[in-house]
Amino acid sequence: MRLVRLAQQPSRVAEDVRAALASLGRGSNVVGGVALIGASPVEGRPVEAVVVMPKGVLIVIGVDLPDPALKLEAPLGGPWKADGWPLVHGDTSINPATDALSLSAACTHKIADVAPGAGPIGTIIAVGPYVETVDQPAADLAGSVRVLYPTATTMLAATVSLATAPRPRSVQQARDLIAALAPDAPPMPEEMLLAEGFSAFSDDEPTVIRENPLVAIAPTVPVQHPGKGKRPAKPAVPPAPPAKPAPPVQQAAPAVRQAPPPAAAAAPSPAEPAPKPSRQSKTVKWLPVAAIGLLIVLLVAAISVASGGDDTASTQTPPPTPATSPPPPSSSAVENIQFTSRASAADQKCASHAYGDVQSSLQQTSCSAVKRASFASSIDGRAAAVTIAVVEFPNTAQASAFKAIADNPGGGGILDLATETNQWQGEVPVFEGAAYQSSLDGKSVRLIQVVWLPGPSTPDDPGLVRGAKAALELPVNG
Repeated sequence: MRLVRLAQQPSRVAEDVRAALASLGRGSNVVGGVALIGASPVEGRPVEAVVVMPKGVLIVIGVDLPDPALKLEAPLGGPWKADGWPLVHGDTSINPATDALSLSAACTHKIADVAPGAGPIGTIIAVGPYVETVDQPAADLAGSVRVLYPTATTMLAATVSLATAPRPRSVQQARDLIAALAPDAPPMPEEMLLAEGFSAFSDDEPTVIRENPLVAIAPTVPVQHPGKGKRPAKPAVPPAPPAKPAPPVQQAAPAVRQAPPPAAAAAPSPAEPAPKPSRQSKTVKWLPVAAIGLLIVLLVAAISVASGGDDTASTQTPPPTPATSPPPPSSSAVENIQFTSRASAADQKCASHAYGDVQSSLQQTSCSAVKRASFASSIDGRAAAVTIAVVEFPNTAQASAFKAIADNPGGGGILDLATETNQWQGEVPVFEGAAYQSSLDGKSVRLIQVVWLPGPSTPDDPGLVRGAKAALELPVNG
C-alpha cells in the first residue's frame, strides 16, 4: 500500500493510523492500494485517511479517548464503556463515534457521487491513545463499520473484510477516483498502480477481449470445409502407386498408339515418358534400404557417444554447486553446517521489500541496493531455513543508523525472497521467533534470520544462533 500525505491529520491517534498503514508494505503482496493521508472528501472536514483499494474504498476516521483502556465496549448505536466506565462525547452524542459516523456518511455519499459503482465503501473508526481489546456487537460486525485500535494486524483484518468487490478496479478508474478525492495528489504512473493491484483494464474491456477469439473462429470454420470436400478427387490424379511395376507402363503405351491413326508419329511421344515411371519406381524401392542404412549409422554413432559420455562422467567428479558450497573454511563455526541456495536476487526497491520500522527508515533514507538470498540449511541434522538481506547505502553513517533500527527487537526487517517468489521446496518457513544476527561492513548492512523447518523457533536457540552466525559468512551475489 502506498501512502500519499496531503494534510495534517486531525486526531492524536493519526500517527498510529499512518504507522499501521505503512506496515502493510508497498505493492500488493499484503494489501494493495493508495492511502490518501489527510484527505478531505467533504470540504473543510479532513479525515485520517481515504484508502483507495483495488476492491473497495475505506474511510479512516480517528476518535480520541480520554485515557488508554484495556477493554472498550463500542456499539455503534449505544453508549460506549471503557473498562466498565461509560464514555460520552458532548451533550447530544450517544457515544464518541457519533460525529465520526456522521462524517463517514457524508464522505460515502461524496464518493458515490464522484465515482458511481466504486464498489464497497467501508469505514474504520480508529480509537486511541491505546486500547488492548475492542468489543463490537456481532450485528455491527456484519455491517461496513469497524471500531479498532490501529495496528498492523487489526488494519489488515479490517481491509480484507471490508474491500470485497469481485473484480479489481482499473488503473484509470483509480486515477479518476484519486483525482476527485484529492486534486492535489501527485500523478501516479501506471506501473506503480499496477504494482498496487489495480488492473490494466476496466470491467467492460475484458469482456470484449474474451469475445474477439470467438468472433475470429466463426468465419474460419466454413472456409476449411470446401478444402476437405475436394480431397476425395485427389486420389484420381496421381496414379503413381499402381504404376510401380513395368507391365502397367507397357499397357498404357498401346492405348495411346491406337488413339491416333498415324502410329509412327505417335510412338516416339509415349516412348519418352516411359523411363520416368521406371526411375520413380526404382527410387521408391531404394528409399527403404537407404533409410535403414542411415538409421544403422545413427544408432552406432549414438551408442558410441553414449558410451563415451558415460566414461567421461564416470571419471569426472561433479563440481559442487554454489548452492551447496560450504562457507569459507576460515570460520570454524560453519564447518558442520551446510547451506543450499533456494533463491537470490538484487534490486534497488529496498522499502518495498521491508516491513515495520525498517521500511519506514528506508522510505526516508533510500538505499543504493538490496541483495537478498534464501537458503535451506541442516544444523546438527535438523532442517532449518535462512533468509539474508544485504542493504547497501551511499555512506557509512546511513548504514550505521539503519543497523541500529534493524537491531531493535520488534522493529521490522526485510521480507524473505523465496517466500515472496514461491521458491521454497515443500513447507514454507515462518520467520517468527527467528535467531537474528547482523553485521556492518563499510556501507552495507547484513541482516540474518534463521528458523527451524518446521518450527517452532526461539531467538536464543543455540543451534539457530550458531546457524545465524555462520550465515554471516555466506556469499550473497544477487
